[in-house]
Amino acid sequence: MISPSASPVHPRSLSVRNHDRDLAGLTYVYPVLSRRAGGVSVGVNLNPNNACNWHCAYCQVPGLVRGKAPEIDLVRLEDELRGFLADLLHGDWMQRFVPEDARVIKDIAFSGNGEPTSATVFPEAVELVLRLRAEFGLDETVPVRLITNGSLLAQARVQEGVRRLGEAGGEVWFKVDAGTSEAMARINGVQLEPDSVARNLGRCTELCATWVQTCMFRWDDAVPSEAEIDAYLALLEQAGVAKLQGVLLYGIARQSMQPEATHLSPLAVDELQAIASRIEKKGLTVRVSP
Repeated sequence: MISPSASPVHPRSLSVRNHDRDLAGLTYVYPVLSRRAGGVSVGVNLNPNNACNWHCAYCQVPGLVRGKAPEIDLVRLEDELRGFLADLLHGDWMQRFVPEDARVIKDIAFSGNGEPTSATVFPEAVELVLRLRAEFGLDETVPVRLITNGSLLAQARVQEGVRRLGEAGGEVWFKVDAGTSEAMARINGVQLEPDSVARNLGRCTELCATWVQTCMFRWDDAVPSEAEIDAYLALLEQAGVAKLQGVLLYGIARQSMQPEATHLSPLAVDELQAIASRIEKKGLTVRVSP
C-alpha cells in the first residue's frame, strides 16, 4: 500500500476527459485513463512547477510558464511510485476509481506538466522507473513510455535516458504537430526550423522505438490546409518513415487552459480520418483518437 509519506487523497473517478495531475494527491505520480494507451497510465510528472520550454495552444496545464523542470527529489519519486504501484496491484484503488473495463495498467509514462527531458536527472529517473517496474514483476506487461516534444534530443544526457528506455523495450511518443516554422510558432509557441525537428526525430528513432504524436484541430474554424499537411508529411519523410513505428493522431478531447483556447475547436471524426488516410499512404501505421 502507499506509504504515509506518499499517501494520496481520494480522487474522483477517472475519465478520458479529466487529466488533473492532482487526482492522486502526490507530487510526481498521477493516474490517467488514457485514450491512446487504452487503460490506466501511471504518469510520472517531472515538471510539478508547470514549466515547459514550449507553449502548445491546446495544453491543459493551468498556470503554464516558460522554463524547465525543477530539482527532482528522486527519493520522493521512488517512494510515491512504489506506493502507488502497490495500491494499484494489491489494494482496491482500481475498484474504487476506475471503470470496470479499464482496470489494467497499460504503461508508466514520463509526461505531466512540461517537458520531462528538461529534468537534469532524467536518465536517473528512467533507471528508477525501470527498477521499480522490475520489482513489481511488470517487465513483460507494462511498457515505459516517454511523451516528449523532442526538442532536447541533441543533449547527451537526454540521449542517455532515451537509449536506456530503448534497451528496456520502451517507447517514445514524439510530438510533431506541424511541418512549417509558422505553424509551429502558432501551435507550439516556439521558433523552430522543420529541419531541426526532423533531425531530433531521426536521432530518437536510432535510440528507441518511436511513435509520432500529432494533435490536429480547427484554428479559427479552419481545418489544416493541404499545404500544411504536405509540409507535415515532408518532415516525417525527412526523419525517415521506415524508422518510425507510426503516428498517434488525435483531436481535442479536453479544454485547453491557454489563452489560445478561443481559436481551437475539434475536427470531426471524418476529417481526422481523412488526414490519417494521407499519412497511411506514406506507409505509416496510424492510430486515430478523436
